[in-house]
Amino acid sequence: MFKNKLEFTFCHQLPQRSFFYKGKQFPVCARCTGIHLGYLSFPVFLFSIFNLSLWLSILLILPTLIDGLTQAFFNRESTNLLRFLTGLIAGIGAMALIAIVGQYIGNIILTLI
Repeated sequence: MFKNKLEFTFCHQLPQRSFFYKGKQFPVCARCTGIHLGYLSFPVFLFSIFNLSLWLSILLILPTLIDGLTQAFFNRESTNLLRFLTGLIAGIGAMALIAIVGQYIGNIILTLI
């Protein structure tokens, strides 16, 4: 069914856009590596250790979108470091956004009880 156990991911896994460690390619590209590491920030936002505004959360996601779209449509090549860093802040922004939406839904449920 799957040749590679990570073949079901949405990552292209291109070697030239991936990091290598001791000669082995990471299972996801540089951008996805950053995004996944950014996801680790979720407990910080979930437990309100640190909060970001809705607009700042969305703003953190934009550099990844801009980097990806300019590569796709303007014949521009990004570096793996830039892909990683924009992915990292996008992952953090996404987790902050998910926490905001979850808290909003939770508050609605509490008012209905």
